[in-house]
Amino acid sequence: MFASIFLDFTLPNAATWFYFSFLLVLALFCQWNRRFTLVNWDLVALFLIVPGLLSLQEAHALKALANNPDMNWDVDRLLNRSSRMLWVGYIWLMASSAFWFFRCLADLALEQRSPFHSNLNLQGLTCLAIVMFVALSTVAIRRLPDTPAQVGRGPVALSRVKEGAMTIVSYQPAIADLSDADREFWVERGVAIALHAGVVIGLLVVGVVQFRNPTAAVGIVCLYLMLPYTGYHVSQLHHVWPGLLILWAVAAYRRPLISGAILGVATGTVFFPILVFPLWFGFYRGRGTGRFTLAFLLTALITLGIVALILSSSGDLKKYVKIALSLSDWQAWKAPQTESIWRGAHWAYRMPVFVVYLAFVLLTFFWPSPRNLGHVIAQTAAVIIGVQFWYADQGGVYVLWYLPLLLLMVFRPTLTEARPPALNEEDWVRRAARRAGIHRGVDPLVKTIA
Repeated sequence: MFASIFLDFTLPNAATWFYFSFLLVLALFCQWNRRFTLVNWDLVALFLIVPGLLSLQEAHALKALANNPDMNWDVDRLLNRSSRMLWVGYIWLMASSAFWFFRCLADLALEQRSPFHSNLNLQGLTCLAIVMFVALSTVAIRRLPDTPAQVGRGPVALSRVKEGAMTIVSYQPAIADLSDADREFWVERGVAIALHAGVVIGLLVVGVVQFRNPTAAVGIVCLYLMLPYTGYHVSQLHHVWPGLLILWAVAAYRRPLISGAILGVATGTVFFPILVFPLWFGFYRGRGTGRFTLAFLLTALITLGIVALILSSSGDLKKYVKIALSLSDWQAWKAPQTESIWRGAHWAYRMPVFVVYLAFVLLTFFWPSPRNLGHVIAQTAAVIIGVQFWYADQGGVYVLWYLPLLLLMVFRPTLTEARPPALNEEDWVRRAARRAGIHRGVDPLVKTIA
């Protein structure tokens, strides 16, 4: 029995998503009366990374064909071509990531920005954003046919959360009869859609509250949902989670305690956000540095403690600690064991890249000064992009870690006055101290760590 022709639809493959989203973005956001504006160049450059990802997909598909025993293929030829495509893909990813790294640094000197323009009004953009989110959810459920199951190694914290969610879901009567594979599929896809919804809401909050431009906010959301990176890695939880938390830290920048707590959770779960701590520390210097640092350290330690407690309860703590200490992914002084550009180039060259990157991270403690929200967005994106150059587990593919920040940077207004508010005598910490009768000791401490 045949299904209705009205329900016979096929999701686009990776290349089709690339071409059509590129044309749609140009039609919606390109300023055709001012063809050589910076925003137009940025819109084109947002697609620079896609050919590298497509090359990796083709390389993996060729390798799978070569390993299929049921097919009569020229195995050596397929493997050689797969190796070439893999090498080309990672070179392309490194080159395009380097472009965006230096574009983020150049943005630090671009104080004045032109207002956001769109070729569609707010109502049309809102309708498009809703439709694109539904389409993205469909992709998450049915997946693109040429997308691998998982890209890169996910952190143990997220895997444990997924296992816990599966346990809870298994007790629901409606789906108790599903197999473990089906439950894992629906839990993973449901959490992924929820995380993308969190990114969408975060972009709306920043656009409306910080940029004070609802049209820009909805336009940035549309762009996030249309770009191929979101569709390609739509179900990759460890790709979306860090970008979500860092985005919400930007949204709460006026509250150092909240921003510090959010970045602390990010550090405790996926670790690399600790690299953005120096620049955020410099951002809050004199305007809540102590509160930001205290919240960051406490939440990071609490998060790590919770993960350690969960692993201890299952008897896996020692095993995972041993695995973490042996991984070459984040230890630049070890030969890489996973797929990356450092499996094609000699791994010894990775060490100087890592040293230069650390020097850049330390520089963000002090430069630029003073720092506004526009600087923080661009610098945070640059620090995260820099991780791609030395990370040994498919470094270069983690575009969703920094994509929301890139979009905010491209469409941000002038933010020279967007800085954390100065602390005053009516600060809530001082008020709480007065109520507790300890304000004589707290007031000097607040002034010291402010």
